[in-house]
Amino acid sequence: MTRSAPGAHADVLVIGGGVIGLAVAWRAAQRGLGDVVVVDPTPGGGAARVAAGMLAPVTELQYGEEPLLRLGMASNERYAAFAAELTEASGGQDTGYRACGTLAVALDSDDRAELRELHDFHLRLGLDSTWLTGREARKLEPMLAPGVRGGLHVADDHQVDGRRLLTALLLAGQAAGVIGRRTEAVELLVEDGRAVGARLGTGETVTAGQVVLAAGPESHRLPGLPEGVLPAIRPVKGQVLRLRIPEAYRPFLSRNVRAVVRGQHLYMVPRADGELVIGATSEEQGYDTTVTAGGVYELLRDAHELVPGITELPLVETSAGLRPGSPDNAPLIGPTALPGLVAATGHYRNGVLLTPVTADLVAEYLATGTVPEPAVPFSPTRFAPKVPA
Repeated sequence: MTRSAPGAHADVLVIGGGVIGLAVAWRAAQRGLGDVVVVDPTPGGGAARVAAGMLAPVTELQYGEEPLLRLGMASNERYAAFAAELTEASGGQDTGYRACGTLAVALDSDDRAELRELHDFHLRLGLDSTWLTGREARKLEPMLAPGVRGGLHVADDHQVDGRRLLTALLLAGQAAGVIGRRTEAVELLVEDGRAVGARLGTGETVTAGQVVLAAGPESHRLPGLPEGVLPAIRPVKGQVLRLRIPEAYRPFLSRNVRAVVRGQHLYMVPRADGELVIGATSEEQGYDTTVTAGGVYELLRDAHELVPGITELPLVETSAGLRPGSPDNAPLIGPTALPGLVAATGHYRNGVLLTPVTADLVAEYLATGTVPEPAVPFSPTRFAPKVPA
């Protein structure tokens, strides 16, 4: 990304160059909101670079998360058009979007009963979710273990490649005129009770008409942010494996496959280029991103139980990232209690999925000053009704 001049002014300053921040900046530039600046020492990084990129609002659904389901489905419905637009705007960068569907399976009777309850919940909500016997599940995915007891097929839960998506957003942002600063925002500038910009790691300042805070689990730790404006955004570590499917073994899996194995969630995401992504551990251990032998072992052990043939595949990468989790595991989208400061953070396990809708909602607010209706349940002020005096 290009560099801005010292002591610059931005109409919109985005702090954080992960998938959410880059998408917000791109949409803001498209809306003609003036100079848009993104501040991040490593733009295109963050949890999305590690994530498998499942677009799975239905199979990710948990009880009590109906508002999040509606937001996720709205974002998922936008994804095909979003990906196509992004590919064109980036000069042809493929995002890895695949309309492949997701199969969630059970390996024992307890998991089967839990999956049955989830299917009933889906039906009560009017979702498109089909129950399969074990034999029917194995017919869809022949590599599944013979012991699979049943499954749910959700045709509209798809996938995108987070790394390709980030590259496309960087290129599209450049083409739209987004200005990048490869440095840290070391302090939020507040004057007369309003966010007015940030001081950078270079010692320079960028003043701004509006500031968007999209720094993932670092968001609430930004110096200068008044106490109580944002809740703590906790880092939730996920370890992920990447394997390579040799040509002779393809197609190994045709769609996203997920399961609960020994009480632990597991997913497998096969890419069109032969990559197979396996995750995800969920560890609340602060800001540690160490890949551990235990994490790798557990993922391979559980994946082998689900798909025994996985032991024949080359293991090409291990990595770990930090999901940003809010106190209620739902995102913070929209204006905060501090005038001039907009939040776009706390997306937890749904950051890649919610990228299109978050960017659209934040850009709409930046352009109009009105909070769009779909963003209302996710207002940051649900945690901080006012800035402490």
